[in-house]
Amino acid sequence: MSVSINIENVIKKYDRTIIIPNLSLKIENGELFTLLGPSGCGKTTLLRMIAGFTSIEGGVIKFDDKVINHIPAHKRNIGMVFQNYAIFPHMTVKQNIEYGLKLRKIPKDEMSRKVDEILKLVKMESFKDRLPERLSGGQQQRVALARAIVIHPSVLLMDEPLSNLDAKLRIEMRSAIRDIQKEIGITTVYVTHDQEEALAISDRIAVIKDGIIQQVGKPKDIYTRPSNVFVSTFVGSSNLLWGIVKIDNGIKRLLFDDGFSIQMNKLSDEVKDNQRVIVSIRPEEFSVKDSGIKVKIKTSTFFGRYINYQIIPIESKIVNNQHYLEFTQDLGHVHEFFNEGDVIYLFPNPEKINVFTEDGEKNLIRDVKKNG
Repeated sequence: MSVSINIENVIKKYDRTIIIPNLSLKIENGELFTLLGPSGCGKTTLLRMIAGFTSIEGGVIKFDDKVINHIPAHKRNIGMVFQNYAIFPHMTVKQNIEYGLKLRKIPKDEMSRKVDEILKLVKMESFKDRLPERLSGGQQQRVALARAIVIHPSVLLMDEPLSNLDAKLRIEMRSAIRDIQKEIGITTVYVTHDQEEALAISDRIAVIKDGIIQQVGKPKDIYTRPSNVFVSTFVGSSNLLWGIVKIDNGIKRLLFDDGFSIQMNKLSDEVKDNQRVIVSIRPEEFSVKDSGIKVKIKTSTFFGRYINYQIIPIESKIVNNQHYLEFTQDLGHVHEFFNEGDVIYLFPNPEKINVFTEDGEKNLIRDVKKNG
């Protein structure tokens, strides 16, 4: 039976180095929940704490209301899918899948039925007698997934399961994992550093930096309303410019360094007149008009469905650590293309702009949820 996972004030440290300081999180029963962050942020460490492979120095982890801190890994009823598949090379597909059932001393008839069901679910029926060396990477990953879920675990844990696959197979397998997870309805915790993968596969995402959760929410909310500058730049691409909030008779506007300003109806009531802010605009949220932010085209790259331009603002100041900004044109909706050296005006969509405090730690748009 699937369970919820309740992580309360968990601490992980090695010697005197704190990896995860006081982290709390609730993962709902049956959801596909992704831990997303850069290498070294603590996401795999947290997964291993849930699995029982890594000790917990503080706080508790519960499956439903049962504390599991001191329950050995093999008694937690979890399924695990690793980055390197970890399937047995000397066993056939069927034998690999049977392995966990044999350890549990499942009767032969029931074991045969369960294996046949799971082979059908992962679309590997015709490969059941093959050895792993005769399978593609995607097929081996399906076997690893089948072996993990055939035992009907309470929780399925997946640690960068697609990182060894090529780009096309990654897209195919993430769809397969999503479909299979929804069909069996098992609580799944999925670790990745790939933002696109996380957005495509998840019910909810926790973005983690330095062992601290920056934001929890649905993929759409994380992308469209990031809680801070780190989330804005880590999940997708964002153009960051300096701006000033101007308030006149209750009307709020953003003023850029080149004198262009735009009315902002979604700014929170806590903003102040003349407040210095960081303005975040996604590359696809610009349109070319007769007025806007004045920029010069640096380079253009053709990607088939769209063209991506590197651009340099002529007068507006960009936030540090950015060498250029980006502007994307969808080929299905434009008739004019630009060349290196062209000067154009880009008008940002005011409904989609995000505005952060000067330190980048807080989004100043109304109703942004840090924990959703």
